[in-house]
Amino acid sequence: MPRYSAAEIEANWQKAWDEAGIFRAEPDPTKPKYYVLEMFPYPSGRIHMGHVRNYTMGDVIARHKLATGHNVLHPFGWDAFGLAAENAAIEKGIHPAKWTYQNIEDMKAQMKPLGISHDWSREIATCHPEYYRHQQAMFLDMLEAGLVYRKNAMVNWDPVDMTVLANEQVENGRGWRSGAEVERRELTQWFFAISDMAEELLEALDTLDDWPAKVRLMQENWIGKSRGLQFAFGLNDGPENFDRIEVYTTRPDTLMGASFVGISPDHPLAKQLEKDNADLAAFNAECRKGGTTEEALEKAEKRGFDTGLTVRHPFDTSWELPVYVANFILMDYGTGAIFGVPAHDHRDFDFAAKYGLPIIPAFLPSEDADPHLTEAYVPPKTEPVHYVSSFAGGTWQTGADAIDATIDFCEANGVGHGVTKFRLRDWGLSRQRYWGCPIPVVHCDACGVVPEKKENLPIRLPDDVTFDVPGNPLDRHPTWRQTACPKCGGEARRETDTMDTFVDSSWYFVRFTAPRADTPTDLAAADYWMNVDQYIGGVEHAILHLLYSRFFARAMQITGHLPKTAVEPFNALFTQGMVTHEIYQTAGSNGRPVYHLPEDVSDGKLSDGTQVEIVPSAKMSKSKKNVVDPIGIIDAYGADTARWFVLSDSPPERDVEWTAAGAEAAHKHLARVWRIVSEIAEGSEDGTPQADEALLRDMHKAIHDVSGGVESFGFNAAIARLYAFTATLAKSDAGSAAKREAARTLAQLMSPMTPHLAEELWHLLGGEGLIATAPWPVADAAMMIDDTITLPVQINGKRRTEIQVPQDMAKDEVEKIALASDAVQRALDGAQPKKVIVVPGRIVNVVV
Repeated sequence: MPRYSAAEIEANWQKAWDEAGIFRAEPDPTKPKYYVLEMFPYPSGRIHMGHVRNYTMGDVIARHKLATGHNVLHPFGWDAFGLAAENAAIEKGIHPAKWTYQNIEDMKAQMKPLGISHDWSREIATCHPEYYRHQQAMFLDMLEAGLVYRKNAMVNWDPVDMTVLANEQVENGRGWRSGAEVERRELTQWFFAISDMAEELLEALDTLDDWPAKVRLMQENWIGKSRGLQFAFGLNDGPENFDRIEVYTTRPDTLMGASFVGISPDHPLAKQLEKDNADLAAFNAECRKGGTTEEALEKAEKRGFDTGLTVRHPFDTSWELPVYVANFILMDYGTGAIFGVPAHDHRDFDFAAKYGLPIIPAFLPSEDADPHLTEAYVPPKTEPVHYVSSFAGGTWQTGADAIDATIDFCEANGVGHGVTKFRLRDWGLSRQRYWGCPIPVVHCDACGVVPEKKENLPIRLPDDVTFDVPGNPLDRHPTWRQTACPKCGGEARRETDTMDTFVDSSWYFVRFTAPRADTPTDLAAADYWMNVDQYIGGVEHAILHLLYSRFFARAMQITGHLPKTAVEPFNALFTQGMVTHEIYQTAGSNGRPVYHLPEDVSDGKLSDGTQVEIVPSAKMSKSKKNVVDPIGIIDAYGADTARWFVLSDSPPERDVEWTAAGAEAAHKHLARVWRIVSEIAEGSEDGTPQADEALLRDMHKAIHDVSGGVESFGFNAAIARLYAFTATLAKSDAGSAAKREAARTLAQLMSPMTPHLAEELWHLLGGEGLIATAPWPVADAAMMIDDTITLPVQINGKRRTEIQVPQDMAKDEVEKIALASDAVQRALDGAQPKKVIVVPGRIVNVVV
């Protein structure tokens, strides 16, 4: 018998699939369509085990759907623009395009040996002009439709990478790539008007039943719908044209606990005051260097600058509050101004303690509670509290009820009005970098900002750029900026900002439906293939990518690039866990750990005998050197082993720890399956009818269980069932015909997970055609019903034995068999039982 040779088998069957073209997708109205998509990767140059897990999961779904008669679309592409390519250009002296396209070729060469059923004829790369010219065309359509606009805005500015960063790209006040302290700057930026759709995007979350609840909640919180009070504090002795400070609050019930008003360093009043106050100007400048995320503001030291101004409380104009410029208030949240309630906000409490401001409780947990608080008291809005303020003094209410009552009171007394607002802000898409999609507008001194003509698209990136000076190479290119105005024909300048790469990934799934169309989308193809039936990717994309894609689908409908039926782009979403590995380290001379690759460690030691410290399993990271190279695993064991392992070790939504022992065990099991099936393929007729029936019954149960596991993303449960079925097949005394049928079924059930081995086994067993296109086996319900059942037998209430009886056996016959058992006979010792109780299908209880 030849031994299991994964390398030979896998190359052979991948060639057969390619020659047969079985994964090429074309519309077919005679079949139900199924569109499965994994989030496309950034071409960093190497695939990792996370890629293997992600794409294997999608492949299992795609292959199963193909076998169950669906017309499957399973495309692949590259999210290829981004700052990493520019950084590589700077570090390695290579053009971003050359670096990116070489990485694509390298990663494709690493991906293909996995045997994923991608339709490579639909491959796209977002950095290719043929892709981004359509993105530019849609930008122009959205600009015309009012979905894109330009305005001055405060942005996160990375002074090293010299580009705008999204809040999510600022980590602890520093740029996610450069590590430089981020500054806040006011720049003219392009925006998508996503906030106009906030209500619709929020309400539609309720329709996404097949999305993880945690992802829907994350988006709900990000959109952040709230009802609050909009009102103004009257400003005393303010600068000219400043007589009030507008505030929006979601907790108006705490107004009687106000002790100060805070404004952002970027608030118009703060900017006006700094003109005549050098100390305030310096304070504001320092604040603008700080973090901009809520997390960063929460962690930062609370600092303020007393403007010397005061405001009048809306409920009592004789009550004056000081006005501070504070470093924890952002201009783009609410109105850029807040009233501080130290008694009921941890941040405000810290601020008040630092600057000696009063701490006045608006409510307390009980009537006799000490009003001198030593920390902020912040109960849930649903918890009843005792309001002690003069406005609602002596009442017990929940926060929610008190908020409504306060808004009603304020509206009745002309203090303010109830307003529903959203936390969601418009999407700033301008990036000051080269390697991105050029924004197709020009700036003309005579005509202003003018959209480029569609016939001039794509606006291609110039190839002859340099990165020897920080900043955007497009700004200093000698000729690229200079162009003619599409409106008047006069001299004009191209926009040098490029688009945020989230734009590229917000519509690629539609482009896959017609990747060679001469328009951004082909409505007929989109109507057939959309929506994506199953989307798979990491939970780190739960907010921005998915939210932006949902917005883009709506914007594309408005501009005629998507059918009205594709309201939500992704019907179902699955977020997989990470692949982790132990970290191996030794102590460095500078006190910092030195990390070592897994292949350099054996039995906890380096080759020179140095003992390593083993750190518990963590996300694979190049910096920690705990990355396992999938190519090494494929070379050693084969792609099917890697696929089987990443699917079998834990539920797919959880992290899976990669271990060498686990990979070796997976390989040994597949080799065992190979031996078992090879022997069956060569075997002769033997066995008994009873053994045949027992094997085939277990086969149909396996079909049922594995099918259910695959359809519910319970891949590890499906594989556990396959282990059990393999064991049954190995020890079965059935005849060769029954064994061959069971072995063919085993191969089919394994084919989504280990497609190469399954094809080889199918071929050995004389299966017709390719197993990849063979119909999925169907469980016979009748064969899943056991004719016999096992009943526990209790003696005086304690289980002593069990009996096997026909399922429909009469109670008196069951009683006879139970009494005849050895355990009952020993207990009776020749006497008659006092009582025998038979519960059909459940238990037999003998009282002696």
